[in-house]
Amino acid sequence: MSSRLSVRLSRLLNMIPYFIAHPGISAAAAAADLGVTTKQLMSDLNQLWMCGLPGYGPGDLIDLSFSEESIEVTFSAGIDRPLRLTSTEATALLVALRSIVDMPGMVDPTAAHAAIAKIESAIAGGSTRAGEARETHTPPREAPAVATVRSALALGRALRLVYYSASRDVVSERVVDPIRIVLVDNNSYLQAWCRQAEGVRLFRFDRIEAAVELDEQARPPEHATEAGLDLFQDDPAVPLARLRIHADYAWVLDQYPMHRLAVHLDGSLEATMRFATLDWMARLLLGFGAGVTVLGPPELVAAVRERSNAALAAYEEAGYPEAR
Repeated sequence: MSSRLSVRLSRLLNMIPYFIAHPGISAAAAAADLGVTTKQLMSDLNQLWMCGLPGYGPGDLIDLSFSEESIEVTFSAGIDRPLRLTSTEATALLVALRSIVDMPGMVDPTAAHAAIAKIESAIAGGSTRAGEARETHTPPREAPAVATVRSALALGRALRLVYYSASRDVVSERVVDPIRIVLVDNNSYLQAWCRQAEGVRLFRFDRIEAAVELDEQARPPEHATEAGLDLFQDDPAVPLARLRIHADYAWVLDQYPMHRLAVHLDGSLEATMRFATLDWMARLLLGFGAGVTVLGPPELVAAVRERSNAALAAYEEAGYPEAR
């Protein structure tokens, strides 16, 4: 409980400088920036409005004019600057920024590198020389297609993409309605409603060859924007593995995005799972040993058999013929 209260207190104290810097901003836009729901934001504003010394006379209370359409601070009670980061918070923020700054589409690299330079300067004690040296560092240039996708997402515009599908080895052009950007296994993806496929699809940023922002609003169906991130479910462009899982390995259904098809008399399960690359799926299945048997597709069966034979041959060469 105390942890939740301290988090809220920090948020409340930082909201005043934020709203001073963004006069008239809407509740929806502010909530998106601050990482809270609109309902939580309005609750926080009501809490701030009641802050003050006993007696609650003029000059003591933080004064706000707010509605869902517009928020303004009319009296700040001296809280004009954000709280300073602790060294632990600054280090955590630096680690997070550095981990995502090179991921296409996740952040504006220019803004991220500027923030990194300022945080590093603050940690170093505000040395002007250190700060200036870092500020003059030129961040890597963002690919035009990536910048276009981020812009369209921010403005709520539709996109025309030229995209390479690795699973089918084809390049296609399609119009999509952006939903969000997600990070999966160190790759960033645009999640969008594909008008051609009439379904939610993932587009890996490093496979987007070109992007054009269209002069029309994005209009993904409501059910698409509310859907979770079951990333490859029902995407026919992504290969589907059919598996037989030994009863003792039923736990894998809870650990991986699998769809159970049947339960056999011996307790084994039949399930399907979509996968992005053949090599990755073959390595995953080999890790289960005899607990999971591949039933299809044929190319996955062949890949698993080839890797298994190679592993057994390596054991024999090392002097372990009983591995067979």
